[in-house]
Parts: sequence; C-alpha cells; structure tokens
Amino acid sequence: MADTTPAVHADLAPGGKLRAAINYGNVILATRDKATGESRGVAIDLTREIAGRLGVPVDLVAYDSVAIMGDAAPSEAWDIAFLGSDPAREKIMSFTAAYLEIEATYLVPGASPLRTAADVDREGVRVAAPARANYELYLSRNLKRAQLVSTADADAAFQALAAGKVDALAGLTQGLLGLAAKLAGSRLVDGRFMGVQQSIAVPKGKDAGLRYLRQVVEDAKASGLVARAIERTGAKGVSVAPPAQ
Repeated sequence: MADTTPAVHADLAPGGKLRAAINYGNVILATRDKATGESRGVAIDLTREIAGRLGVPVDLVAYDSVAIMGDAAPSEAWDIAFLGSDPAREKIMSFTAAYLEIEATYLVPGASPLRTAADVDREGVRVAAPARANYELYLSRNLKRAQLVSTADADAAFQALAAGKVDALAGLTQGLLGLAAKLAGSRLVDGRFMGVQQSIAVPKGKDAGLRYLRQVVEDAKASGLVARAIERTGAKGVSVAPPAQ
C-alpha cells in the first residue's frame, strides 16, 4: 500500500477533503440516483478508496461534459478527475495508468454495408462523434479515409445518424447498445476501433499526488476492487486494464 505523506495530502486534499471530478455523462464510470441523489459506479468506488486511505471526506464535483471537466484542470476546481488519458489532455493534466478499458465501436443503420469496425475507415464514409470525447480525439488522429464529423455533444451525434447526415456513430459499446434501441433497425458493427483507457488525472505539477495515485490504481486492479466495481455496473464491453509496465 502506498504511503501517505504531507506532500501527498497537499496535492490531493489541499482543503482537507478530496474533490473528485466526476463525469456523469459516462454512465459506466458514474450514475446518480434521481430519487436519492446517491452516486454509484467505478469512479465513485475508487474515489471512496482514495479518500479512505487519505483519511479525508469526499466532495464530488459533478460534470456532464468531459470537455468542460478537463478544461477546469488549471482552475483548481478539482483535485482528481476520472477520464480517458489522451496526448491532447496531457498538456494540462497528468495521468495514472489505466484502471479499466471501455470498448469503442460504431452504430450504423441496418441497411449499411459497413459490417466491421475496420470497414468504416473508407472514402465517402462520414462518422459522427461528440467533440473532444476521448474516442473523438483518437479518431481525429487515426481516421485516414473517412470524414470525422464532430458535434457539440453525444445527443447531437446521435441525431446526425438518425437524420441520415452521417453513416456511422462512434461511441462506447455500452452507450451504443442503449442508442440502438432508439433507432429502429440499427446495429453495432463487429469489433472495435479502440479500447478507451480510463485513468485518474491530477492537474499538472501534482507530482507527489500522482505517484501516490499510480500505486493506488495498481493496488485496486490487483485486489479485485476494480473488477468488482465493473461487475456491479452490469456494463458490456468493459474490462480491468492490465498492470502498468
């Protein structure tokens, strides 16, 4: 178990509590009960584990947009955040190794000739994705032939597919399964285009806190804490990330 030090406390709980930024737009990481207000999910379980080790209370800082949450890193609005690691985000925050991986794939209309994830990257194909989602950042670098259509949010991306303005919708497998039920005849293609690695971030310069969190993440994977948290969500296409190298 990683040791807590004054430097770790100064980085992770400078105000005497752990302020954890939670993106409720990713239902795999966190959901909030509308009746009770209680939060559940893998990110919530990890937050409680970290706070328990530090011996401090938790203050959940809620967001519905990962882009807005990430942009807040330099503002000291939060001490830790749960989001996918990406080179574009590393300019203003630092990441642990991943604690879980979420499959990302495509939703297409039933009559689409696209059968596999690899089929999608071809000339003339238009792919919708919400701007600055982890998988949208990935596709902006890795789609070679298809055209990426970035939208304001996930709902706008889905509406673009439903209206026939794009040929495929990029998203997390679990989320796309829910959307498929809303678009008659639509289906997920076979395979995935990436595994979104979900990590814990701290604002730049919190080196002692980052080293501590990196050990906590490895402990949580090895102990089964992450696996049990994933199982409680019932989510599909989600797995514990491998140990850090």
